[in-house]
Amino acid sequence: MAACALRRALLSSVSTYSRKHTHRILSFAEASSRFDVYKPQQTCHVCGLFGSGQQRRFMSSRNRPEGKILETVGVFEAVKQHGKYETGQLFLHSVFGYRGIVLFPWHARLYDRDVTPPMSDSKPEPPGTHGSKEVKGKTHTYYQVLIDTRDCPHIVSLRPEAVTFLANHDDSRALYAIPRYGDTLVQRLDYVSHEDILPYYSTEQIPIQHELFERFLMYNPTKSPPFTARDTLKAWQEKNHPWLELSDVHRETTENIRVTVIPFYMGMREAQNSHVYWWRYCIRLENLGNEVVQLRERHWRIFSLSGTLETVRGRGVVGREPVLSKEQPAFQYSSHVSLQAPSGHMWGTFRIERTDGSHFDVRIPPFSLESNKDDKAPPAGYTF
Repeated sequence: MAACALRRALLSSVSTYSRKHTHRILSFAEASSRFDVYKPQQTCHVCGLFGSGQQRRFMSSRNRPEGKILETVGVFEAVKQHGKYETGQLFLHSVFGYRGIVLFPWHARLYDRDVTPPMSDSKPEPPGTHGSKEVKGKTHTYYQVLIDTRDCPHIVSLRPEAVTFLANHDDSRALYAIPRYGDTLVQRLDYVSHEDILPYYSTEQIPIQHELFERFLMYNPTKSPPFTARDTLKAWQEKNHPWLELSDVHRETTENIRVTVIPFYMGMREAQNSHVYWWRYCIRLENLGNEVVQLRERHWRIFSLSGTLETVRGRGVVGREPVLSKEQPAFQYSSHVSLQAPSGHMWGTFRIERTDGSHFDVRIPPFSLESNKDDKAPPAGYTF
């Protein structure tokens, strides 16, 4: 519900926000995970959102449990149309509605099949995929972020990243979660696209509740944003860089359902005199329309450089059959795949059901599974 309120109210105002506008105060009701923006004392004479003398609240917090009081979180800042957000930037996620803070940016190649590319600088389709259109990749900024632990119980449509890698163990299928900081497993991580960031400012010295906030960041009121990276964050990023970095992002929309895929190479294991290569992929489904729909089935095609083509069908994803509505427009999850070859491709469809019982297939954009020339191994000194 928080995501719905943000999309319907905040995005319309933040997208037209400028320094000429009066700051809007951002408030948060923890019990309902809803965000409220209150009209400031002064009417904005640029956008004319509020008439003179009006005292209306810009975003409602309906269905908030009785007796729960809104608490001020901070003040919205201008959305960056150009450039990138810096380490320590506080934000709201425009789709999932959680509070977070930027750790560091990644520059990825975005292959958007919804954009018609010129003939040059395009990525060819893998053999056997559902389309022949070449897709041009362009550089796009994503951010590694920490999610506020107070918001996690309310974002049921998001499975925050638990980054995984292969460990030196007799079990060739053993996967272990990283990254760690000392003995602490770093959870509640996410990758956030630049356009999903709604930046805000807070005077609190600890505005985000996360077990590693104070270990990774320090408060410095002379800086903007006022949270700077500690040496521990820089060392953690350098140590875990191979498992955290993303290079390619793939996106495609079918009948107002947009599917975004981010693949990650995890490592190679030797098993029964052969090499097994593993990848992780993160998928986000987003309903861009007004119709309520539900994901019912998945259908994958997995092509390996060794010449094999595997078909996988099943109900739902990760044990769920998520409903995509205006209140909960998106669902995000991660899964894994292995090949007995250093590269391959994946593509497929999701079977989506409408409220009247009819179905349609949403295309999953084809994406490459590429291994690194210098294969990765877990950092020395890790214990499991």
